[in-house]
Amino acid sequence: KAIAPQYIVGLNIATRPDCLPDDTVRLLQELNAIKPVTVELGLQTVHDRTAARLNRGYPLSAFAEGYRALKAAGITVIVHVIFSLPGETREDMLDTVRYLAALTPPPDGVKLQMLHVLRGTKLGEQYETAPFPLRSLEEYADLIAESLRILPPDTVQHRMTGDAPGALLIAPEWTRNKK
Repeated sequence: KAIAPQYIVGLNIATRPDCLPDDTVRLLQELNAIKPVTVELGLQTVHDRTAARLNRGYPLSAFAEGYRALKAAGITVIVHVIFSLPGETREDMLDTVRYLAALTPPPDGVKLQMLHVLRGTKLGEQYETAPFPLRSLEEYADLIAESLRILPPDTVQHRMTGDAPGALLIAPEWTRNKK
């Protein structure tokens, strides 16, 4: 019913890869035959050690399985990545980008984002107790430039940064006003 009205031109869903049982993928495939369907699939990092520390809730293998199922069903897939997760080095972050670049077929799009540490979250509490390193604007820009060199030219860059609610932002301060 959601896609039935004429003014609806497509369906865009953001989800976790462990929320894609076969019947859901089949439904998305059926809907995609009616109007374009795009799925933004959360990855954040390829490193299971980081994912476990953040309670991501699923291993890289779940991402790979969900990604393959969506692509096999003809669904457009955009992958979400977060840079500067606690404990990750520059090389760890580039490992995530290299992983995406090596996927066959490649992602249709990628959303790259700097980690925002927010008040009222466990991560915010951890940061205020024991701050961990975050990328400076210059380091982040360099990381984005290197990521763009690695990713396939046909992979659309949907985002290279993001915004957090100013009243909740703890760090990094430079993300508060990027204009």
